[in-house]
Amino acid sequence: MFNVETRTVKGYKGLDIPFTKLSKGKDSNSLAIILPGMGYTAQAPLLHYSTGVFLQKYFDVLQVNYQYNNKVYDDFTMEEISEAIKLDVKTVLDDVLANKTYENFYLIGKSLGTIAMGYELNRECYENAKAIWLTPLIQREDVFGAMVRSKNKSLCIIGDKDPCYIEERYSKVIENQNVTSVLIPNVNHGLEYDGNTVESIDVLKGVIAEVEQF
Repeated sequence: MFNVETRTVKGYKGLDIPFTKLSKGKDSNSLAIILPGMGYTAQAPLLHYSTGVFLQKYFDVLQVNYQYNNKVYDDFTMEEISEAIKLDVKTVLDDVLANKTYENFYLIGKSLGTIAMGYELNRECYENAKAIWLTPLIQREDVFGAMVRSKNKSLCIIGDKDPCYIEERYSKVIENQNVTSVLIPNVNHGLEYDGNTVESIDVLKGVIAEVEQF
């Protein structure tokens, strides 16, 4: 069994940002930070099972549950969403880290979450953090730049049928010796095969195995 704490903070434009912290005990000095995608929540398979991996390792796990699909964000441009996620994640983390000190960090970002992840990795406390980039938005200059320059040990997993996959940019990312990468043929932005559920489950199993070993 594990403890579950759910709270909210006021984020961008005063909007509520819910977050959940899960822990197996009160004495963990390690925190895994889950940064979901736009519609890919912390309860979706890749992040649900990643949460399980870290709980089994006796990490505390923080799921930042921003809800940019909510109608209150309908008028936001993509750039405003990008600014919102940076501020919202920072505000949640400021709150959590004010209440407890951790020594070891993993940041796990999926899609939109990789925008905040690239920004957060500049914090001094994450100097030795490990970063797991799931379907990173490498078409964006900020995410691409963060990955190319990253000094953090990183794992990048993306499919070559992902609209965010750009071969030239991907090649630059994997030139960074701190980045270990897995390029999965024929899978989409959800790290799934279109129209093939069973084989998609095999991909999921492989991705979680990579996360567990990293």
